[in-house]
Amino acid sequence: MRAAIYFTPPRDAALTKLAASWFGRDAFARVQNKAPDPSIAPFITAPSRYGFHATLKAPWRLRPDVSLDEVDQHLASFCAGRRGVMINALSLALLDDFYALVPEQETPALRELERDTLTSFDVFRAPPTPEEIARRRPESLTERQLRYLKAWGYPFVLDEFRFHMTLTNAMRLACDAKRVGAALRSHFASALGAPLLIDGLALFIEPAPGHAFHIHACHRFSGGDDTTPRASHV
Repeated sequence: MRAAIYFTPPRDAALTKLAASWFGRDAFARVQNKAPDPSIAPFITAPSRYGFHATLKAPWRLRPDVSLDEVDQHLASFCAGRRGVMINALSLALLDDFYALVPEQETPALRELERDTLTSFDVFRAPPTPEEIARRRPESLTERQLRYLKAWGYPFVLDEFRFHMTLTNAMRLACDAKRVGAALRSHFASALGAPLLIDGLALFIEPAPGHAFHIHACHRFSGGDDTTPRASHV
């Protein structure tokens, strides 16, 4: 089993429903909602399996002496001490070769959230195996990315972090990128240019290698006050 700390909008949010319709599955429900558009299906296999999210702590194997409950309890405490981060407007971007929803303008608060999540949960991570390192294609990474991979088990952290919510696989052909990009702009039209509040984090799990990720629990930020953090176990 692997765990990950992701942001995803609430279960009943319009953006969650748009993403579930695009992927054909909802990570909250743990089931395939419907068959995706057959013309789109070949381009969404990877992000559909991972579920709609933005990565704050990339998937990791738990140390043998760590339980999922410990991680969940730590996430509840972590979220209880934080305030929300507002993204003023979302846009659609082609990042290298895949499409994602990204902030029109990143803020220091997003980078701070990523850094704090990365460092706070690393204590639960088992060291990556040589096979796991190899899957990150270290030969293609920059020197800094390689250092981060060795230190944190993932290369795109800290200075390499960019908040994004992945919507497609890598687009190999320009004609496919153009066609899928047009479909995305139409499908997510109501979300583009709209604000998005980062108001909590979710614990996603991959039950077994290659299985679809699903949401184990969500915890909303409660601003560091004395109220009990709102949690949702699914």
